[in-house]
Amino acid sequence: MLKVCLNGDRPSHERVPVTPAQVAEAALAAVDAGACAIHVHPRGDLGRESLDAQLILVSLAAIRELVPGVPVGVSTHAGICPDPAERLALVRRWPGPGDGGPDFVSVNWHESGAVELAGTLRARGIGVEAGLFTPTAASEFIATRWAWQVERVLVETLPGHTPGSNGVWAVERILTALGRQPAPVLVHGQERWTWPVLRWAQEHGYDTRIGLEDTLLDEVGLRVRTNTELVTAALADRRR
Repeated sequence: MLKVCLNGDRPSHERVPVTPAQVAEAALAAVDAGACAIHVHPRGDLGRESLDAQLILVSLAAIRELVPGVPVGVSTHAGICPDPAERLALVRRWPGPGDGGPDFVSVNWHESGAVELAGTLRARGIGVEAGLFTPTAASEFIATRWAWQVERVLVETLPGHTPGSNGVWAVERILTALGRQPAPVLVHGQERWTWPVLRWAQEHGYDTRIGLEDTLLDEVGLRVRTNTELVTAALADRRR
């Protein structure tokens, strides 16, 4: 599976989709190019990420109108709402997928309140993606016995945040700490680690993702304009 990550919290690119109409159009183009799942960070009027239930419903509805049947997920990272109690209260207002809510939601396991947040999502029928950025987070995830309850494990690497001299080495350390995992595992890198990690993940049979959230550059270091360019490049070797 290749998931497209449409925008994240990235502000510095003229083609990063922000409004519901923009993210829907970007999602359609990325799916047409071969992406089979969508990850989006809904944004408010000022372009800021938000966990507001109504904003999320509007953004997801716009995407689903153009790409019905394609799974769509959102983020709960602490940068959107730093207070764990407030974040949990906002998520408790979300409906499940059958009522317009997200199909899946990423929960960063190193952040405070992750287990409670994951439990709230599961109670609403929303799939949980456990985001693991470090070997310690992977070990803590296994210790919580959530391995059999998540829809997917995200092995995520970010320079300066994930320990390691390069992205592939960092991924291997997290996977070692994770051990045998019953849920599907998606592996991806960000910024300068994006392409080495993506190619490694493809070679080793893991799901992965690509999009403007992870990088603004193609594999040879040239600036891209759209998510579709990144999806097309990520799948190019497989289509030859």
